[in-house]
Amino acid sequence: MAVIATADTRLVVQGITGREGAFHALRNRAYGTQVVAGVTPGKAGEDVEGIPVFDSVADAVDRAGANTSLVVVPPRFAADAILEAADAGVEQIVCITEGIPAHDMLEVYHYVRPRGIRLLGPNCPGALSPGIANIGIIPAEVFSPGPIGLVSRSGTLTYQIGGELAAAGLGNSTIIGIGGDPVIGTSFIDALDLFEADPATEFIVMVGEIGGTDEEKAAEVIAERITKPVVAYIAGFEAPPGKTMGHAGAIISGSSGTAAAKKAALEAKGVPVGTNPTEAARLVVERLAG
Repeated sequence: MAVIATADTRLVVQGITGREGAFHALRNRAYGTQVVAGVTPGKAGEDVEGIPVFDSVADAVDRAGANTSLVVVPPRFAADAILEAADAGVEQIVCITEGIPAHDMLEVYHYVRPRGIRLLGPNCPGALSPGIANIGIIPAEVFSPGPIGLVSRSGTLTYQIGGELAAAGLGNSTIIGIGGDPVIGTSFIDALDLFEADPATEFIVMVGEIGGTDEEKAAEVIAERITKPVVAYIAGFEAPPGKTMGHAGAIISGSSGTAAAKKAALEAKGVPVGTNPTEAARLVVERLAG
């Protein structure tokens, strides 16, 4: 079993006829994901190496049975693309687009969330269940199947942690990249709850970074209702206060959102925290061995 990216995923790629859309659609299909359709308005009837193209997500749902959408469109169109997918009736939407204005995402969040639709991203690498399905841009060759659920705000740190775990002979149930923007559809808490309910996940690794309070909120939830062991890694211990570091959400305001504060909050709830990817992987190995 897995979460988000599963054997039942039937993927429609919005923006499939663009260079990036075609590349990732074909790459996901080559991994084994059921990529059943693509959408580019005005190009219905075409195909991308056998993947049929429709004018709308609604057509992809009705005619190809799509239940998950991957949004690979420019920032100015991305919010509307997410709303279109939500109205079409898909169960999940993964948006890898970077640079969507926060006020647009606020509207999207409050539209999608009450409808029970899973939104991953924006500005995220997607989700991968090794050996089962890949939705997005995660380099699947870094990961192998196993019992560790991995959730991260950072794409590249996800890959690095995956490499460290693989070097230690450990594999993953599902890798979830939630994205580092100020407004995202799936939080650490959402991912933790998914992993808690997933029989294939026995251990959880959470990769956070400076900015915001999501990691502190996750620490409270871990203590309240997560029964599976959790190890965390927080990036940004050397980041100067007041400076944005990469992600739009990775900014420290005074003493709030610092890596040290997040580490303290997690460790107070019994979650070991690594200060670099190698240390985090070592903590996982130690916990599993113990």
